[in-house]
Amino acid sequence: MFCCMDPMRIIFLYLILLTGLISCEKSVRFDLDKQETKLVVEGTIETGTAPLFFLSRSLDFFSEINPEILTGSFVRNAVVRVSNGTKTHQLKEYGIPTPAGTIYYYSTDSSNLATAFIGEEGTSYSLEITVEGKIYTANTTIPFHRKTVDSLWWRPSINNPDTNKVVMMARVTDPPGFGNYIRFFNSTNGGPFNPGLNSVFDDQIVDGSAYDIEVEKGINRNEEIDFETYSFFDRGDTVILKFTNIDKACFDFWRTMEYNYGSIGSPFANPTRVLSNIKGGALGYFGGYSVQYDTLVIPK
Repeated sequence: MFCCMDPMRIIFLYLILLTGLISCEKSVRFDLDKQETKLVVEGTIETGTAPLFFLSRSLDFFSEINPEILTGSFVRNAVVRVSNGTKTHQLKEYGIPTPAGTIYYYSTDSSNLATAFIGEEGTSYSLEITVEGKIYTANTTIPFHRKTVDSLWWRPSINNPDTNKVVMMARVTDPPGFGNYIRFFNSTNGGPFNPGLNSVFDDQIVDGSAYDIEVEKGINRNEEIDFETYSFFDRGDTVILKFTNIDKACFDFWRTMEYNYGSIGSPFANPTRVLSNIKGGALGYFGGYSVQYDTLVIPK
């Protein structure tokens, strides 16, 4: 059961295309130095599941993007070891054939289950990746699931002329004491779990309280987003909410990553460095998730 992972959980790859900048007087050209490619890590471990890693190489800002290049960016034959403090397990490389090419990932080696483990609340994990003689390390923790969703319900979308659109609401309880970080995803009608447009939150304002909050529909950032309707659900939808507790490093990575998603293309946005917890010069993150699932059936 350790190596049967959901093929929908792939690393998000996106393109920024600069078409040119023209002033009213003359053309302006920028000659950007090519940067050395870096290892990109997307690693997760959740309560009750095996570690899962996607490794790829970063692409140049102006690189041509096509399925062959994207699938060719996956890093093969890496040595990936994860430890829970008691056991250290070397992950195995697997491949999922797709029409666009093979997607490669690393997870539990089913031929060596003596050292295998799954995620547990309150446990810290260390990572070591060796690629072409270079070593990269990281640490993460799956927090105890202290911040919880107590109930879900729906209500009509206020001031929306489309009466088929509704919003999902959640009652959330935050324990006393700062430092409770969450990330949420949801799946609609059996589809993949997608994160919200802004999917991570801290408890600076809501510490120690129970509160009601609207839960936006998760989005696929590889598709065009209709900002007028993206957050709503439809009557007749069955929604599964995936509500996770995360540590601060995981929160900081997604907080800065989502800020960059939101500011791409804006000439007024401040540049923000994405905060990675991978040491050794790689990009990306290794994150632990304590998971709670709740289901809401919205009647037609």
